[in-house]
Amino acid sequence: MERRDWSLEALKRLTYVDSLEDELRAEGLKSWALTYLETTEITDFDLTHEELLKLRELFFKNANFLFNYREDILTELKTISNVKKFLDK
Repeated sequence: MERRDWSLEALKRLTYVDSLEDELRAEGLKSWALTYLETTEITDFDLTHEELLKLRELFFKNANFLFNYREDILTELKTISNVKKFLDK
C-alpha cells in the first residue's frame, strides 16, 4: 500500500507541476524527476492502467516542454548576447 500511495502522490504532483507557468514548471519538473526517478525506476510505480497512461502522457508532454523551453532560453541568450555586442560598439 505504501508503494501505491507513493505512486499516486507522484502522479498528483506531476499533474500539478504540469499546470504551472513555464519557469516554475521547468523547476518543478526538475524537482519531480529528482524526487521520483533518481532512486527508483519508472516500473516501480504501482498505478492502474489508466493512471499509467495519464503518467505516460504527462511525462512525454513535459519532456517535450523541457526541450522547447531549453531552445527558447538559448534563443533568448543569443539575442541578449547580440544586443550586448551591439551596445558595446
